[in-house]
Amino acid sequence: MGISRDSRKKRRHTGGRMPIHQKKRKFEMGRQASSTRLGDKKVVPVRGRGGNVKNRALRLSEGNFNWVSERITRKCKILEVLYNATNNELVRTQTLVKGAIVAVDPTPFKFYWSIHYDDNKITRFPEIKEENKKKLEEKRKKNQKKHKYADQLEKLHHFFEMMNKGRLYACLTSRPGQTGRADGYLLEGKELEFYIKKMEKK
Repeated sequence: MGISRDSRKKRRHTGGRMPIHQKKRKFEMGRQASSTRLGDKKVVPVRGRGGNVKNRALRLSEGNFNWVSERITRKCKILEVLYNATNNELVRTQTLVKGAIVAVDPTPFKFYWSIHYDDNKITRFPEIKEENKKKLEEKRKKNQKKHKYADQLEKLHHFFEMMNKGRLYACLTSRPGQTGRADGYLLEGKELEFYIKKMEKK
């Protein structure tokens, strides 16, 4: 028996059963969930209605991730699935779905930061102390763009802390089972703090 998306099997608002007066139709057809896992890339084309093609990802290991505050996107390796609000089972099985929180490799973003801001201490971001604040203010006056991160260090404390540890948290915004891609954006600020607390609870 095929998977169907029709509403004939549903009950009325009153709770009564509906009489089924016709068979299943091709345009109501559904398919099995892709259950995209972490692993070597494997994407299968699926023919849809009207000759359209969906790219069904069965396994993925990388994706394009956007650093919103810096307005850049880089291709990163996905390290693991950390959290899913829908179901813990999807975390255990390392399944990639839209809205999943994953850990990604920060190397491309570190490289960008070192080039863009000419920061030699890329592996270790300086702690915010009174002496550092004065130095940063002096530098900032000389070249604002070069030391733009002086303001960001306080706001994105957790973000840079995680970058030093060798992993960043990101949220998937694409649907791997429909598009064959696992793209998303990096978590920062209050959103990152929120998910860190959630993961500590779980």
